[in-house]
Amino acid sequence: MRLTSTDFSDDGRIPSVCTCEGEDLSPALQWTDAPPATRSFVLLCNDPDAPNGVWRHWAAYDIPHAWSHLARGAGRANGREHLKQAINDFGRVGYGGPSPPRGDGSHHYRFSLLALSVERLGVHADPHCRDVEREARKHVLAEATLVGLFER
Repeated sequence: MRLTSTDFSDDGRIPSVCTCEGEDLSPALQWTDAPPATRSFVLLCNDPDAPNGVWRHWAAYDIPHAWSHLARGAGRANGREHLKQAINDFGRVGYGGPSPPRGDGSHHYRFSLLALSVERLGVHADPHCRDVEREARKHVLAEATLVGLFER
């Protein structure tokens, strides 16, 4: 399985429009070669370089197996894509773009697409990103990762 973006390349700089310094829009993402048994997808964005451990920026879940992309801005809480989205570590639903501390160097934002063997995750209403990831990891068929860099 492969995950790509028209907004940045793997290990490339995430554009300002997709960060706290711009419009805070989720990047455009596309994927290919999911396993035939895929029933749904989960998309995660985590910053493992955050000063206090992993910072969870986004979790979109129960993405239909027939989908192969998300448009830029799909991670808005009221996004046209009608995504199920979790509460991120900023305390809000949807995508929260890169916002590392000033002078902390380049952070690696890991966008991970998980192909799942289930159509729906068994998470409670209004889950947090960590809850979605924990439940999704029980059903993973394949995983693809795209890393974007950003610093302030």
